[in-house]
Amino acid sequence: MSSDTPKGTGARPSRGLTVSLKTARGRTTASQKWLQRQLNDPYVRAAKEQGWRSRAAFKLIELDDRFRLVSKGAKVVDLGAAPGGWTQVAVKRGAATVAGVDLLPMDPVPGATILQGDFTDDAMPGQLAALLGGKADLVLSDMAPNTTGHNATDHLRIMGLADLALHFALEMLADGGGFVAKVFQGGSERAMLEQMKRSFASVRHAKPPSSRKESSELYVVATGFRSRAAS
Repeated sequence: MSSDTPKGTGARPSRGLTVSLKTARGRTTASQKWLQRQLNDPYVRAAKEQGWRSRAAFKLIELDDRFRLVSKGAKVVDLGAAPGGWTQVAVKRGAATVAGVDLLPMDPVPGATILQGDFTDDAMPGQLAALLGGKADLVLSDMAPNTTGHNATDHLRIMGLADLALHFALEMLADGGGFVAKVFQGGSERAMLEQMKRSFASVRHAKPPSSRKESSELYVVATGFRSRAAS
């Protein structure tokens, strides 16, 4: 991460001593592995120490350090926001208006408005535009479906979510705006990527350092939205 990260918006986690499970009684092997990984994940520890809702907050912090996504005074929509880590980052990095949307109930985030609902509902863009006072400067999506373990199926599912998020962004973004969405390795589907390249000045893929090495997740980062090209 860059050395000029604002105080309180995410210090680089440091690796500590390895923590072992005291007992494995009653836990499956998969459960044991997950808990062991959580106990020894420096980003999990840092999230708790710094007050972030989840370790995922560091992914947006790192993407923002690299691409300068959250500008001071920006209007931001966070899709699939629960538990709220990305919403927190957008607020603390200077966005003026932040709206988090999720199907699940979510605890309030100071400085943001949380809407429980489906972002694909026809009424949602109008509701958000009224809340933001116009178009959004940045649309974020860290959404991912439950994985099946079948790579082809999982890829199709997450790309389906990313495509829905993109079409939402094309409707909601102001000129010059940005869009970030989670995809899986293999990148964005050709049709989606071609649409993004027509609609944005820059489209890149990135894997932030806090994304686990064994994870196949990537993020597509599009900046410089052009509304005429999207129509």
